[in-house]
Amino acid sequence: MEKIVSCKIGPSILNADLSQLYDESQRLLDSGADYLHLDVMDGTFVPNLTFGHPVVKCLRTKLPNTMLETHMMVQNPIQWVSPMADANVDQYTFHIEPCEDVPLVCRKIREAGMKVGLAIKPGTPITCIEKYIDMADMVLVMTVEPGFGGQKFMVNMMPKVEWLRENYPTLDIEVDGGVGPSTIDICAKAGANMIVSGTAVIQAENPPQVIKFLRESVNKQLNLKINI
Repeated sequence: MEKIVSCKIGPSILNADLSQLYDESQRLLDSGADYLHLDVMDGTFVPNLTFGHPVVKCLRTKLPNTMLETHMMVQNPIQWVSPMADANVDQYTFHIEPCEDVPLVCRKIREAGMKVGLAIKPGTPITCIEKYIDMADMVLVMTVEPGFGGQKFMVNMMPKVEWLRENYPTLDIEVDGGVGPSTIDICAKAGANMIVSGTAVIQAENPPQVIKFLRESVNKQLNLKINI
């Protein structure tokens, strides 16, 4: 049976009040989020520093049934596979750019019981990831430079998404960076189905309304593609 691609909205908590991490996370879930996108930065691969697996593990104890994706913006992704598996992360998404052996990391993630996500920075051509796609459950196309929230959406990343959707019609394709009500239509039309939205959701007056708007845009395009 062929996999049907579905819309999933995963707010990034990077710009949330991290001193109230659980409350903020629960607020996003109550607003309609399908999963939480947790940005893990090591201060090396990107210049910012966030949190590590002890924080993720604490969050998991409070949210036992929530899908947690860790976006590993780290120099040595294999180093954190076991700790994040110990924290019961569902999907481990790592950048291919600093990675010496992408297949090995993919295998370790899967052996640890997590789904595999592959991420590429804006400057990385889609051809660099092509040979690894069959090892992954999802590909993340960054639409800003990784490391900081609140950046301007890079529309010139959409051809990467279009290429992925055309060549891998059942692949989960995630976009992250500057995604909100003003940019969702272009992401949806390109073929993205996993939507990471930080500032646009967290700082909205009505987060449920924003999440609903994002979902409706993606579902409209998914329905169009299914019915063609």
